[in-house]
Amino acid sequence: MPQQVLAQASSNSSPPASPQPPRPRQQAPRKQERDPQHREAPAPPAMAAADEHQDLTRAFAGMGGLGVDEAALVAALGRWRRQPERRAQFRRRFPGFFSASAGAGIERCEDEYLRHLEDEFARFRDAAVLWALHPWERDARWAHYALHGAAHPRGVLVEVACTRSADDLLGARRAYQALHHRSLEEDVAYQVKDATAGLLVGLVAAYRYEGARVSEELAAEEAKALAAAVKAAPATASASRLVQNEQVVRILATRSKPQLRATFKIYKELHGKPLEEDFAGEPCLQEAVRCLDSPPKYFAEVIGRALREDADKHAKAALTRAVVSRADADMEEIKDAYAKQHGAKLADAVAKNTNGHYKDALLAMIGK
Repeated sequence: MPQQVLAQASSNSSPPASPQPPRPRQQAPRKQERDPQHREAPAPPAMAAADEHQDLTRAFAGMGGLGVDEAALVAALGRWRRQPERRAQFRRRFPGFFSASAGAGIERCEDEYLRHLEDEFARFRDAAVLWALHPWERDARWAHYALHGAAHPRGVLVEVACTRSADDLLGARRAYQALHHRSLEEDVAYQVKDATAGLLVGLVAAYRYEGARVSEELAAEEAKALAAAVKAAPATASASRLVQNEQVVRILATRSKPQLRATFKIYKELHGKPLEEDFAGEPCLQEAVRCLDSPPKYFAEVIGRALREDADKHAKAALTRAVVSRADADMEEIKDAYAKQHGAKLADAVAKNTNGHYKDALLAMIGK
C-alpha cells in the first residue's frame, strides 16, 4: 500500500520548468515600478499536489519505515496552512486509511490506522524514556508488561532472565518488588498458567555463577541427560513435555553460561545438530537456549526480524528494547553478529528502515 501511494504520487509529477536566464542588470525594473501583483509563477497544480502528497505520505508512520519523519510533516503543515481543501484531497487519495462516511460528508480515518499512527508517533518517546530509566527498573517494567499486558509475548521474560548478568537480574527483581509490592517470582508463578511456568520461575529466580571455570566432564554428563530427555519426549507431542522435564529445567535454570555453552557444544558434537533444533515446537525452550548461548547473536536476530516488512507489532517493539538495553552492554558484538547474519551493517539497516527522531535516537545508541 505505501509503495503504491508513493508510486502514484511520483507518476503524477511533471519535471520542473527550466529556470529562465537572468536579465541584463540595466533592464531590471526599478523597485517602485514593479507590479505589486507580480509574483514568481507557482508550480502547476498537478505537480504541486503530487509533491505535497508524496511528502506527507512519507512523513506519516508506516510509509517506508518505523517512526515518523517529523521534519517533513512540519513542512507540510506550514505549506498547507489555511488550505483545508488540500488536506481533503490528501484524505481522498489515501485509500485504505480514509474512507467516505455516508451521510456525514467527511473522509473518515479508519480506527486501525489511528492505532497504527499512535504506535509510530510513540516510538521516539518510548525510546527516550526507556533510555533514561535505570536498567533494573527498565527490566522490571518490561517483565511486568510481559506478565500483565494484553497478548504480550512471554519471551520477554526469557530475554531478561537469560541475557542479564546475575547482579543485574537480582537488581531487576529488587526493582520489581519496589514498583509492584510483590516478587517477580511469585507473579510469574501466579500469572503463567501453562506448562512453561516452572521453567520461567526457575529462570527469573536464578543467580548464576559468573566465573570462567567449566567442567568438561559435567558438560558431557548433562549433554547426555538432555539427549535422554529429548529421546523420551513423546513424538506426537513434539517437545511439549520437555519444558516440564525436571532435568531440562534444572540444567537451564541453574548452570553458569560458560558451563551451558560447553554442554551445548558437546550436544551438537554428539548429535550433529544444535540443541535448540531438538526443542522444536517449544519456543520458550528454544529462546532460552539462544539467549544463554550467545546474547549478541540472539539480539542480532531480534533486530533482523523487527526490520522485516512483514514484522508484527511485537517484533517491531523489540527493536527499541534490543537497542536500548544493549547500547551499553554488547552493542559492538551485536553489530558483528548482524553483519554475519545479514551481510550488511546494522547502522545502515536501521537508517534505511526507520524515520525521523526515532532513527536518530537508535543510530546514536548503536554508534558507527
